[in-house]
Amino acid sequence: MSPDDVVPDAPATGETSWFCCGSAWGPCGATGHGACGTCNSGSRQCAWPNTSDACFSITRPDRCGEDLLRRTCGHTFFVRNLCRTTEIAVTIADCGPQTDLWCGEQSCCSGSCASNRILDLTPSAFSAIGNLSSGIIPMAVHS
Repeated sequence: MSPDDVVPDAPATGETSWFCCGSAWGPCGATGHGACGTCNSGSRQCAWPNTSDACFSITRPDRCGEDLLRRTCGHTFFVRNLCRTTEIAVTIADCGPQTDLWCGEQSCCSGSCASNRILDLTPSAFSAIGNLSSGIIPMAVHS
């Protein structure tokens, strides 16, 4: 069984922010296409901090107490804003966020809170579940 065949028993909760990649879209100018080479701000994609050993050595979610499974480029996640019921599918297109820079950071809404940035979404994906101007939202993610 490969690591991609393992499905977590429960969703991981944490914070998500957004980042620009690929072609110009919305608030983003043109930029690189991410670690997977496929990232595009106008697509529903994400960055995950454990896509490879090299990625993990930079992002270090373990330093914040996060035990995140290895997921590689193209893997599909389902993401839900904890403040809403909307859930979207996103695919991994980059490495990130650098979780260890924000250990203990917390965002809340209506009594639902989450800590530690464990996912970055493209603007297209983030705007499907939240307002870009909020910058960071609490979310649940599962495979």
